[in-house]
Amino acid sequence: MSKAKKYLSLIKFSHTIFAMPFALIGFFLGVVAFHYLSDTSYIPVAASIKQFFAEKWYIFILIMLCMIFARSAAMAFNRYLDRHFDAKNPRTAVREIPAGVLRADRVLWFTIINSVLFIVCTYFINTICFLLSPVALAVVLGYSYTKRFTPLCHLVLGLGLSLAPIGAYLAVTGRFDLLPILFSFAVIFWVSGFDIIYALQDEEFDKNNELYSIPSVLGKKKALRVSELLHVLSALCVIVAGLLGGFSWLYWMGVLVFAGMLIYQHSIVSAADLRRVNLAFMTANGIASVVFAVFVVADLFINDMFRTF
Repeated sequence: MSKAKKYLSLIKFSHTIFAMPFALIGFFLGVVAFHYLSDTSYIPVAASIKQFFAEKWYIFILIMLCMIFARSAAMAFNRYLDRHFDAKNPRTAVREIPAGVLRADRVLWFTIINSVLFIVCTYFINTICFLLSPVALAVVLGYSYTKRFTPLCHLVLGLGLSLAPIGAYLAVTGRFDLLPILFSFAVIFWVSGFDIIYALQDEEFDKNNELYSIPSVLGKKKALRVSELLHVLSALCVIVAGLLGGFSWLYWMGVLVFAGMLIYQHSIVSAADLRRVNLAFMTANGIASVVFAVFVVADLFINDMFRTF
């Protein structure tokens, strides 16, 4: 295995599929908002997006780099901090540090380098993103400590990923607005809900090692109920965003797919049967985020009605 593959495996690069689509939603929402804030409403939205890419293509590149660097730092730091627990857990003993594939000190340096690169990228975006970059890093890196003292760790993970849509929107517009905030809340509830499902696998290990999670505190059945509630709240957030944003039928098709994938993952996992946890975790949620983002972005291109941000 090459060095690059080792680090891509370390940070589970394929899991970028969860947050990246919502970052794209935030970016395109920002471009459309910038379109109206710039008093160019006589130009079709699609033309405005094309013009934005022609003049400020580097913003899009910087947003993508910020996503990659922040997530890489967060995942690497989590693996570094949890290396002793991972070594004791049969499910995670094959991870790169406990398996001896990567040295712990090099993973820590990888974390530091990605954190610095993230801050550098925000500097070239705008002032507000640069000033808020330490806060964003504190959230995504701080998550790794939370399982040691609170079962609300799942919500902190959700908060970290929820920075994607609002961060991308800030990068384009330099201001906070309601729609991207609603999408961020949708991400918080969505991610924390499916992270609880994933954590069902380690209920006993967490109890035996004084680690906190919703399953280890409430048990599998009650944890699944909490996950269901969080996913209902996530669906409500995207519904409210759709109503406030004046989206067309394309958006609502995306909502149906998103909600359908939430329902599906709860239909295939039960407290007595965890065999399809990975199917629920990766496949269902990957489809939910990607398809929903495609429909939202398509709606923004096609529907040129004025929207209030």
